[in-house]
Parts: sequence; C-alpha cells; structure tokens
Amino acid sequence: MSSVIFTEHPTHDGHVVAEIKLNAERSLNALTLEMIEEIQPRLDAWQDDDRIVAILLDSAGEKAFCAGGDVVNLYKAIIGEGDPDFPQAFFDNEYRLDYRLHTYPKPVICWGNGIVMGGGMGLLSASSHQVVTETSRLAMPEVTIGLYPDVGASWFLNRLPGGTGRFLAITGAQVNALDAVHLGLADRLIASGKRDEMIEQLTQAQWGEGDRTDAHGVVNRVLRELERESNSVFAELEAPVQRFSPVIRELMDHDTIEQAVAAILAVQSDDKWFIKAQKTLQHGSPVSVKLIDEQLNRARYMSLKEVFQSELELSVQCCRHREFPEGVRALLVDKDGKPAWSFASLDAVTDEFIDSLLAPPWAENPLADLA
Repeated sequence: MSSVIFTEHPTHDGHVVAEIKLNAERSLNALTLEMIEEIQPRLDAWQDDDRIVAILLDSAGEKAFCAGGDVVNLYKAIIGEGDPDFPQAFFDNEYRLDYRLHTYPKPVICWGNGIVMGGGMGLLSASSHQVVTETSRLAMPEVTIGLYPDVGASWFLNRLPGGTGRFLAITGAQVNALDAVHLGLADRLIASGKRDEMIEQLTQAQWGEGDRTDAHGVVNRVLRELERESNSVFAELEAPVQRFSPVIRELMDHDTIEQAVAAILAVQSDDKWFIKAQKTLQHGSPVSVKLIDEQLNRARYMSLKEVFQSELELSVQCCRHREFPEGVRALLVDKDGKPAWSFASLDAVTDEFIDSLLAPPWAENPLADLA
C-alpha cells in the first residue's frame, strides 16, 4: 500500500483539482523520505499542467493530518542501525518540499485536521490556504526530544506577536483552531465534517480559462462560504493562547532565556493548558531551550531561503550529537520518559556548545540552489 495516494478530481468545466493524501494512519501520517520523494515530482508535473487548477493536501484518518517527521528512522541512522547518510538526505528533501510549497504558484489547500505537529506544521505553514478544524491540535514539541522547531519554524514562529513564538517553541504548547487563526498559523476555520463538501464545491466551481483563471480567488470563495457555515462548531471552543497572551508577553519580556524560563516556571496557575506547558518546559532538553532561543535570534531577519539553509545546517549538527537521539530514545523508542540530557540545567549549557551546533558542517550548503 502506497504511503501517499494521489487523486485527480475533475471539475465540471474541464479542469482538475489534484489531491495529495498522506496514507500512513498507523504512524499518524508521520512524514517519511518515501512520501517526500513521491510528492516532489507530482508537484513539478502539476505546476506545468494547465488542467491542474488547485492542489489539496490532506491525510488518511481523522486523528492526525501529520504528527511529525520520521524521527525513529533518524534515530536508527544516528545510532548506527541505518544508513549514516539518511539524516542529511531526509532533512534536505523535507526542507526542499516545504520551500517548494511556500513558493508554489498554484493554490495549495492544506486540510490540517487533528494532530498537526513538527513536519505537519511545515506542510501547513507552507500551504497557501491553511484550514484547521475543531479537532486541530498544532504544536512544535521538539524540546521534548532534544531538537528544535525546524521545517521553517525559524521563519513562522519569529512572526508571532508578543514573544508567543518563542513561548510555544520552548514549551511545546498545543494551539487549537481558534488560536491558530488568531496567531496567523492558519487562515480558515472549517468543520471537520465538511472535507468532502469542500472537494465537491471545488469541482463545481467556475475556474475560467487561460489568463482569466483566478484560482486563488476561486479557492477563497469556496473556503469563505464553508467557514461561514461552520461558525457554530467553533462557538464554544476556548482560546488559551489568546487568554494568556498578556501573560506570555510579560513572561517572555526578559533579558535572557534563563530569566524567561524561570518566570514561566514560577507562575502559580490552575489552568490545564498552562500547567502542561510548564511541565513540558521543565522536563524538556536544556540544550533545546538554549538552541531555540539562539536560532530564533539568528533567523529573525533571514529570508525564507536562508532560514531553510540555516535549519539544514543545525539539524545535521543535532544528528551528530547525543542530545537528539537520547530524546527520541526516551520518548519514542524505549518510552521510559527518562532522557539523560547532556546538561543537568539550563545554566549549565555553555554558549560555546550552542555555537558549535550552529556552526555550518560544510563549506557549501546543499540548499544553496534553492531558487
């Protein structure tokens, strides 16, 4: 069974809406190198195919759009049980796919239903039309595995207001649909039961011909109406990020990341969302926290191309150090929940160690050819 299903939905006026469905429900549609290598050539072909007016990116099952990248195979490669070249190949291809979607000329609708984490966030953020539903749970929880938010997160987290991006990165806190749209991490709130209706309306729409085709406008009109019809579904949904935004702004307004972390952990709260964020931060990798802070600082004024180049350098370096594989081991392989982090505390992590991880591992970046 293929890990990606490609379907062409003919429109009534002779065009096609192409669908890319991640098809690995058992692994919560975690993004694999095989998936990426299947998707890339389809995007290339569809860009030059005048029949294709829009692309839908979704997944099998209702639980998750995409819960992350293929970190277990990364772990195996790092510890010597797989191809030692796999980590660089995986990140290189994943970031190329993300960048391709960011710059794709045709509408790409991402149906971000259920869990959208890590690699899934990369796909969602790169799509031109970002749909979330009442079941959506967005997060970048890499702090729990000794990594950092990649897949372009150095770009999109830096653009969130009031220190929210840095807070979400170091706490791995989940963001629901209302908060996602409020923050700009998504742009449409549509009920989860309307996916098939969306496809039907896209195939019934008037797409026009040649230069008269306004594909982005057609997609906007369809999604706008479905969003209006979905209003009642989101009426009772809470928005914890919005509720805590003044607190988050104050907590992140410190001179050092150590001070900000201490302030977050000192808060006395009975709110489940905030307590979970505190616990994740407290048990996360001290290296990750320092790395997240420094990477966001360095990437603040980078172009999108430069962001992916810098993330490739950092991700490959993380695969050469024990922190990342140890985090994966504890959370996903042995599942003992007891990672032996390289440093006992945030204060113990040296600037020299962080600088070594951020140093380019090659003379020329493999993503130097991104257009």
